[in-house]
Parts: sequence; C-alpha cells; structure tokens
Amino acid sequence: MTTPLDTPGLSGGTLTEERPDVRLDEGDHERFAHFVRKDKIVESAVTGEPVIALCGKVWVPSRDPSKFPVCPECKAIFEGLRPGGGDSDD
Repeated sequence: MTTPLDTPGLSGGTLTEERPDVRLDEGDHERFAHFVRKDKIVESAVTGEPVIALCGKVWVPSRDPSKFPVCPECKAIFEGLRPGGGDSDD
C-alpha cells in the first residue's frame, strides 16, 4: 500500500505559514498618542491587527489618544510631511 509520504515528489515535513514578523513594541506607546493613518485605525479596530505609527511604534490601539500627549517623534515627522501627500511637482 502506498501512503502520501511514499509518493514520488512528496516528502514528509512540517507545513509552515509565512507571515511578516510583527513584534509589538512594549515601549512608550502607553505614554503618548501617536500619528497613524485613520483607515489603519479603523482596520485595526475591526481585525485586531497592530498599526505602525509614523515614529515606527507598533501596537494594537485600545485607549483614547486624547488622554495622552502627542508623541514628539510622530509630531516632528508629521510636520515635515508635504501638504497634500507629496503629489505636487514643486
């Protein structure tokens, strides 16, 4: 009797699912309100997936950001962005 492992071209092994390596940052995201695209916040609320702030912090939002000071790094990056998303030719 032939089993799937005896079939030519198939080998025994472990199936793995490849996923991006997202490590939740345990840093200061609890102390600051970070800048994240609004659509990503909504998506995170629905899926539970973490978001990435302008400063690079990765976390799943769960608190009211109005209760925290704005992250100085996010603010500096945001202020350095060109109005209109950089679509201008200037």
